[in-house]
Amino acid sequence: MIKATVLGSGTSQGVPIIGCKCAVCSSHDRHDKRLRSSLLVSQNGTTVVIDAGPDFRYQMLRENVDDIDAIIFTHGHKDHTGGLDDVRAFNYVLKRSIDIYANAETMNTIRKDYDYAFAEHPYPGVPEITPHVITGDEDFTIGRMTLTPVKGRHFMMEVLGYRIGPLGYITDMNRIEKHETDKLKGVDTLIINALRHEKHISHFSLQEALEVIETIKPRQAFLTHISHQMGLHSQISGELPAGVAPAYDGMTIEIPDR
Repeated sequence: MIKATVLGSGTSQGVPIIGCKCAVCSSHDRHDKRLRSSLLVSQNGTTVVIDAGPDFRYQMLRENVDDIDAIIFTHGHKDHTGGLDDVRAFNYVLKRSIDIYANAETMNTIRKDYDYAFAEHPYPGVPEITPHVITGDEDFTIGRMTLTPVKGRHFMMEVLGYRIGPLGYITDMNRIEKHETDKLKGVDTLIINALRHEKHISHFSLQEALEVIETIKPRQAFLTHISHQMGLHSQISGELPAGVAPAYDGMTIEIPDR
């Protein structure tokens, strides 16, 4: 059984956006409160977090997470890496370093942004992290979980999605080649970014995300990295085809292993 919890389903600014008074940002519906995109996945006793953005600390507290095996990164933008310093709490409680996995470009960004954690003589109390560089071309294993990287483009940047058995996760892409979508054929559940209705330079629009979903043909699909421009959760839900729904923060999906 795979258990996936949506830690955040919002964009780089989150929803509501500071200072915005639109209907979505003013909504009292909890489904319209979207932290930065992240996913918690557990399988066979192994637990990983995909992306640790600025809301990482609160997301861990909200979901009562007291142990993780690793953090997997999709890319190096701050809304996906900005909470990494907060692994210090896990270091303290678990008495060990936390493994992190990313491609070379993302790992270089992390090393630059968190240079104090990689110093030869680190200051006491800095995050204890063990880096693992992945190519994006080969499966890798964490505990009893096997992950298949799926490469795509976020404008000019290469980003990684992941397949974990019957679950596929894609965020911050605006282009993905056929040989990469083929890696996701046969998944039961797909979570994919859909920023807004209008086309965007670095993210799938709703229509583009629906086209990827139609290509992969999962049993069910959920949209993430949703901006306030997409509209209210209640409105989005009524516009989508059967089998597709907007994700929301705290949503948990359970998928039987095949």
